Amino acid sequence: MSRSDGSSGPTPWWHEGILYQVYVPSFQDGNGDGFGDLAGIIARLDHLAELGVAAIWLTPIHESPLLDLGYDVADYRSVGRVFGDLGRFDELVARAHARGLRVLMDLVPQHTSAEHPWFQDALGGRDSVHRDWYLWHDPTPQGGPPNNWASAFGGSAWTFDAPTGQYYYHAHLPEQPSLNWRNPHVRRAMFDVMRFWFDRGVDGFRVDAVWRLIKDEKLRDNPPGDEGDSFEIGGALAHMAVRQVQKYTADQPELPGLLAEMRTVADEYEDRVLLGELHLTLERVAELGGRRGLDIAMNFSLIDVPWRGRSLGELVRRYEDALPPGAWPNWVLSNHDRSRVATRVGEDLVRGALTLLLTLRGTPTLYYGDELGLPDAPVAASRVRDCAALRTGDLTLGRDPERMPMPWTRDRNAGFTGPDVEPWLPVPEWATRVSVAAQEVDPHSTLRMVRSLVRYRQASDALLHGSVTVLSDDDELLVLLRESPREAVVIAISLTDRSRRLALPAGSWTTEWVTGPGPVGHVLTGALVLPAFEAMILRRTVAR
Repeated sequence: MSRSDGSSGPTPWWHEGILYQVYVPSFQDGNGDGFGDLAGIIARLDHLAELGVAAIWLTPIHESPLLDLGYDVADYRSVGRVFGDLGRFDELVARAHARGLRVLMDLVPQHTSAEHPWFQDALGGRDSVHRDWYLWHDPTPQGGPPNNWASAFGGSAWTFDAPTGQYYYHAHLPEQPSLNWRNPHVRRAMFDVMRFWFDRGVDGFRVDAVWRLIKDEKLRDNPPGDEGDSFEIGGALAHMAVRQVQKYTADQPELPGLLAEMRTVADEYEDRVLLGELHLTLERVAELGGRRGLDIAMNFSLIDVPWRGRSLGELVRRYEDALPPGAWPNWVLSNHDRSRVATRVGEDLVRGALTLLLTLRGTPTLYYGDELGLPDAPVAASRVRDCAALRTGDLTLGRDPERMPMPWTRDRNAGFTGPDVEPWLPVPEWATRVSVAAQEVDPHSTLRMVRSLVRYRQASDALLHGSVTVLSDDDELLVLLRESPREAVVIAISLTDRSRRLALPAGSWTTEWVTGPGPVGHVLTGALVLPAFEAMILRRTVAR
């Protein structure tokens, strides 16, 4: 199986660049209050530029009650005071652009905060201007909610508003009422929000929960499902929701048309990118990525796949086979909702996992701290901040562990905030040992490895533009061939604690990059002995 992108015209920047997710509360505190902010990001732009990423994607920075850490927006055209202000945002964009870094924002269009003026007006009565900007419905004759739709955070997705005698729908917290995207006024208002930030120099949006934008107009009950159907982002949150197939609350027939409308807005500006969060089947994600609308349909399948060679190889084949002509691949290894890759696969395999992310065809999305190989950080019950855990009372189910503050130095609090400041989430004692400063001086560190691999990737025509073919059929190995008209490279990744001999394609192959201390520059033909838990890139120098 092989595939290459046959589209013509200039290559979009996101086809060659790496996206870096900045979880803003945890990246860097710039004003000494223990919470990450825009000033902190500005102070760390050199790290991002040296890493070699093309763009930073900021999690929400708007005015918000922060019940869901910014994913409950109270004013879409603001910067929340805890993060900075519009002037600081403009400074961030200017300084990032001066370093060749683009800036993407999270757009949260599925719901607002209950404190948003739109919803506050909607609460005023059934005839209020913004009432039908949200989803309201009368109780059933028995007095209950209109259907069985469940919240992602557990319980019913309907909350009763006694003063007006109706229920309103919320896919997440009751304090996050869902917008009615069938209302053209909602669409126009959100498109104007996009223009507001595009006019300030934003290079694109990651559209949050986009697969949930439209709900069934008839409000039909979702059918029951098993554990795999409960809530599409899985992980800890899968244990909270009612077991349902999201048949009528996700991926409705009108969704592609809405995405095309968003694309029309983005096309009013030059070189703007739209990413979409889509927790759907892999085939459906691939299909939506091939339609007019999203430039990148985010692919989270690496987060759930068993970390074995055959499973990984089959995933790559399946995804590539599903992509329609013109669709561009994307791979995500970690994010703010799921356990970090280092915790999922273990310390021995994390370098191989990062190697895979950065050598697959498509646009890699790198989560902050993964360049250090950070694992999850346990959080004591008294320090839990995630609404998902607090809502259920089960403090083991939250997402705080994958959101630990970024460790920068060997100082107390690892340089995330001042040594005498209490950070919003605890910084574990071991964080200083894996900090940026510690890894800068270690020639064999994960950070140094990632930087070198990014440099290699950006100079390789095969990795940027070539097809991908899975060569291996072995649980202990994953071997890929990336080929372009200019070059061919083999990526060999060991998933075992023993050395393995593997066959190479015809020709002479030079070892060009390795995860471990092994030598480069060796010319091999026929076979390669791959050390335990190492990854290697070889380039064909003489074709047969």
